[in-house]
Amino acid sequence: MKRSIFVAVLFLMVCGLPQIQAQEIKQLPEPQKEGGKSLMKALNQRHSSRTFADKEMSDQMLSDLLWAAFGINRPESGKRTAPSAHNIQDIQIYITTRNGAYLYLPEKNALKQITDKDVRANMGMQDFVKNVSVNLVYVSDFSKYSDGSEQQHMITAGTHCGFIGQNVYLFCASEGLNCVFRGSINKELISKTLNLEENQHVMYSQSVGFPKK
Repeated sequence: MKRSIFVAVLFLMVCGLPQIQAQEIKQLPEPQKEGGKSLMKALNQRHSSRTFADKEMSDQMLSDLLWAAFGINRPESGKRTAPSAHNIQDIQIYITTRNGAYLYLPEKNALKQITDKDVRANMGMQDFVKNVSVNLVYVSDFSKYSDGSEQQHMITAGTHCGFIGQNVYLFCASEGLNCVFRGSINKELISKTLNLEENQHVMYSQSVGFPKK
C-alpha cells in the first residue's frame, strides 16, 4: 500500500508539476516596433469608445500593446516607454481576458498567470468589461515609494497611470482598436480577484478591444 502511494506521488511530481509550471509563466512574442500610423495621425484619431466586439486578441498584438503601455525601451537601463518619478516604476499592469488573469512581466516580456478563470466581469461596473478582449488594470506598489504621505503616493501613481493610459490610447489609434480609460471600478473586488497584497493599490482600468462591426 505504502509503495503504491509513493509511486503515485512520484508520478505526480514528475508528470504533473511541469505542466503546472508551464501554465504559470506565458512567454509573449517579441513586440513589433515597426509600422503603424504616424504619431500625428494617431493623435488625430485618438478617442474613447465603449463598444467592443467579443473577439480574442492574438498574443502578438497583446505583446505589442503591453510593450507600448509600459514595456522596456532601453534594455541597458531597464527604463520604460512611460516616465515615472525618480524612475520608481511603481505601476504594475494586470490583464484579464477570457482565458484568465495575468501579471505583465516587462523584464521577461511574459505573463504570470493569476487565475485561469474568466474574471473580466469583476474589472468594472459597465456591461462591456465582461466581453472586451482585454482589461488592463493599473496597480501601484506603494512599497517602492521611499517617503511622502499616502495621498502624495496616490497623486503620483495617478499621474503615472495617465502616462501609460495615453500610450495605450495612441497604440489603439494606430492599430484600429477601441479603448477607454476607466475610473468606475470596485477596487476592493479587483484587489481580491487579483489576490493583491496590502501595499498594492488598484488605481484605474483600461479596456481594449476590437470595434463592433
